[in-house]
Parts: sequence; C-alpha cells; structure tokens
Amino acid sequence: MATISERVSILQSPLTEKYGKSMVSRTISHISFLMCKFIFSILRVSPIPAHIALIMDGNRRFAKRHVLLQDGMDPASGHRVGFKSLMSTIQYCFELGVKCVTVYAFSTDNFKRGPKEVELLMNLMKEKLDEVLTNENMLKKFNVKINFWGHLELIPEPVRLAAKKVMDLTMHNKGPVLSVCMAYSSTNEITHAIEASIRDTRGKGTQIGVCDLERNLFTAGCVDPDIIIRTSGETRLSNFLLWQSDFTHLQNPNALWPEFSVRHFVLSVMNYQLVHAYLQKKKGEIEKNK
Repeated sequence: MATISERVSILQSPLTEKYGKSMVSRTISHISFLMCKFIFSILRVSPIPAHIALIMDGNRRFAKRHVLLQDGMDPASGHRVGFKSLMSTIQYCFELGVKCVTVYAFSTDNFKRGPKEVELLMNLMKEKLDEVLTNENMLKKFNVKINFWGHLELIPEPVRLAAKKVMDLTMHNKGPVLSVCMAYSSTNEITHAIEASIRDTRGKGTQIGVCDLERNLFTAGCVDPDIIIRTSGETRLSNFLLWQSDFTHLQNPNALWPEFSVRHFVLSVMNYQLVHAYLQKKKGEIEKNK
C-alpha cells in the first residue's frame, strides 16, 4: 500500500506535468488557506484570547538537529528559520482576531552568550527590522501598531534606530498591537516601574500603590496575556511578564520554535478555550476578595 507521501506524489505528477510546479503550489496554498479559514471560524464560536505572548525557545537546538549549525557556519541559522515561524504565527493571531501579541525576542541574559553570536543576532534583528520598513504588506493588511519593550539603550545603535523607525511608522495605527521585548527582563521592568513611581510621587506625601506601578510598566495600557506559549517543552517563564501573568494559561508544546505550525497554534487556542471559564471564575473570586 502506498504511503501518504507516495499518494501525494502520484496525484501531483500528472498535474505537475500538465500545469507546472507553480500551479500545483498555488492550488495547495489556496486549499490550506481555505482550511485555516474554516478552522478559525469554528474557533471563533468560543472565547478568543485577547493577548498571546510567545517565548520562542529551541532555535539553536533546531539548527543542531538539522545540521544547520556547524563550526564556521552562521550561529543565527536556527533563528532565521524561527523568524519565518514567527511571521506565520503573528499572522495566524491577527487573522483569528487576537488583539495583542507579545514576543520575547532577546532577554538581558542573552547578552551573556558569546560575543560573536550576540553580534550575529543583533545583525539579524536589524535585517528583519529593515524588511519591515521596506515591505509593509502585513502592516497595511492589519494596520498593526508595533512596540519595543525593554532597556533599548543596551541594544546597538543601528538596531535601536531601526526599532524607533518602525515604532514611528506604526504609532498611529489602530489595528492589533505587536510588542517586541528586546533587552528585556521582568525584574528590570518592575524595578523601572518602582523607580518611576517614586519619582511621580516624590514630594506629594502619598504612598505608592499597585496602580502606580502598573501605570509605569512597559505593558501599561495593554491587557495581561491570556496565553503564554513557550516552545520546546520548557516550563520556565525565564523572567518574562512575571507581573502580568497571574491568570495566564501557560502552555509548553514540545515542538521547537521553528517547528511551531498552524496545528500547534490551533491546539493552543483550543486548550485555552477549555480552561477559559475556570480562569475567569478564579480571577473573579480573587478580585472579589481584595
């Protein structure tokens, strides 16, 4: 009996001979698009997460597993593949109706990696930011606003300037919000919020409250994440959105980040929908007892 792949090749061969590979590729892409559209319409029957946050773990392991990372080769090779997964996942989120997506792109701890790797990752960020500036298809399609959160002064100037250009370009957009955490850690964010709150209340004789801190967090004005997805099966938050994740559904799919696909995305949303009522109930109970 022929395997699935053999059956696909048998079906495609006469099509390819008659119409060419591009015709077959476009047909398969169109069918995939219609299937995604149908599945997303079913997902919308239940509550849709307003905010999804992503910890993109496993890029280097993917590179090693697929022999992309060897001596003398680009240490950022896995991250390049991972960037394609990121663009696809962001589009899935916006197509479904998710209002906020937050991406953990580079933590302050990542600066501890080898200087060569850090330099290559910074160059990759600059390259991708320049692509956003020159190719505005997704920005125009969804009217996306892009934020950069973190201690950006730690980032090399060319990357920092490119990030500022992207923020300036999208600052008046009214669509979904994409927030990119660069040179970020949650403890630094909280420390920054405390320092800013002290400055705000200095000389006023008032105590600092939770609302003061939240007003000075990088995430001010953004709803807390409904889901945090960390790929590669890791269960740590790694100093990411600690203040904001009281009632967040934490998910840890085993797929490495470059392997994260629409199937994993759909399962993540479905898992959230299954526990949504419970999370809302617990949130209501705690807020009632404050």
